[in-house]
Amino acid sequence: MFKIRGMRGYLSSSIGAPSVGLTCAAVLALPLTLPAAAAPERPAPTAHGATNDRRPAGAAVPGSTQSLPLVPRTRERVFGTVPEQGVYREDVRHFSLVGVVWDNPGTALHGQVQVRTRSVATGKWSGWQDVETHNADHGADPDTAESTSDRVHGATAPLWVGDSDAVEVRVRADTEPAGGDGRTGGSPSPLPSGLRLELIDPGAEPPPQGSPADASRTGVGLDDAEAGASAANNDLVPLGAAEIPALSKKDTEREALALRGAAPAGTEPGEPYVGPRPRIVTRHGWGADEKLRERGFAYTKSVKAAFVHHTASGNNYKCAQAPSVIRGIYRYHVKSMGWRDIGYNFLVDKCGNLYEGRAGGVTKAVMGAHTLGFNSNSTGIAVIGTFTSAKPSSSAVTAIAKLTAWKLGLFGADPKGKTHLKSGGGNLYPKGKNVQLNVISGHRDGYATECPGKQLYSKLGSVRSAAARYQGR
Repeated sequence: MFKIRGMRGYLSSSIGAPSVGLTCAAVLALPLTLPAAAAPERPAPTAHGATNDRRPAGAAVPGSTQSLPLVPRTRERVFGTVPEQGVYREDVRHFSLVGVVWDNPGTALHGQVQVRTRSVATGKWSGWQDVETHNADHGADPDTAESTSDRVHGATAPLWVGDSDAVEVRVRADTEPAGGDGRTGGSPSPLPSGLRLELIDPGAEPPPQGSPADASRTGVGLDDAEAGASAANNDLVPLGAAEIPALSKKDTEREALALRGAAPAGTEPGEPYVGPRPRIVTRHGWGADEKLRERGFAYTKSVKAAFVHHTASGNNYKCAQAPSVIRGIYRYHVKSMGWRDIGYNFLVDKCGNLYEGRAGGVTKAVMGAHTLGFNSNSTGIAVIGTFTSAKPSSSAVTAIAKLTAWKLGLFGADPKGKTHLKSGGGNLYPKGKNVQLNVISGHRDGYATECPGKQLYSKLGSVRSAAARYQGR
């Protein structure tokens, strides 16, 4: 698998930090904690081509990745490659999330990816499920250190399949038109080179919140990476906290003034328009393995806009499984796709629970990798699921409104307003163009993409209105 390069130091920043880039945070004294409960390591597959993250016997296993090269499913050749590839395997460790990756992130997969899996619980095979192939629009801005890293790979969206122990995948190339009349009958498009199926085990669930084990997780026992990620939220909660509790509007206003230090230009210092702080599960709370990500945090100058996404990972999960889904997406983004961390700044499940995404502190302007071309001066919020035809839950829509009312309010932004962002380059706007956007926008507003799905995108008007009300506008 792809090696994640470390960076020294921890990071900190404050609202309105004057520079974009990597910074370092102070190490704080660590109170007492117990290590997370250990889980036995599943046996590694014996078949050729599967890779595994090894850990000492008896150590906690936060998850693993198996990478299976795809093989031809036909003898036909097009431009030196076969138009259909796949793999069938029963000799694999348990996994819950899948995706397909390939060598060159600049190469698009013009075709169809389908997968079927065998359930551990029932022993039955699922039907064929489509995997979203258009995923390049999620990522770091062009020409940034994260996007140009030699670790980055092309990839489909991840798909949550639940606890499974066997898999079959097939990748079929699209057929190009035979002529200029648009009719099919021509040759299949060449598939990208180096196609591999990624099988992600997100690892064991963290202890339930409120349990003695959870309460004792704060303090000594956090490793350096865990302490660094947790310290980024020390302006809100103690080191090692599993969640950031909700606050009343009055307490949030006082906190916002303290966080700002000085009010942004054009705002009244005594009357910040900010929504009540919602409850947010921290990275520690959802069980992030902080050793996976790069050690540094990346910051941008401000948060002028929020982009809403769907993860396109399917809707077949229970709310209690959301932390596992997030750990799976995190591992896929970092280990399989080669990103520095999970791409989204926040995630929302179907029950309306909010989760901290990319590390660096929930009150800070953390640079994400969610809206290619517009990651600077924005935040990315992803609802777990696929909303092309399925409607998002009212709980999820309300959660987006509450989160944006608070997060945008910290930076003096009006949820019903407009703002200007400079494009970093994409298929809608050339690099350097100053673009007017809604303060709360959908991914498709910054890039020609289906995301966040027709059904979720249609809810953004009500999100803007509700967020403005929560701010007291």
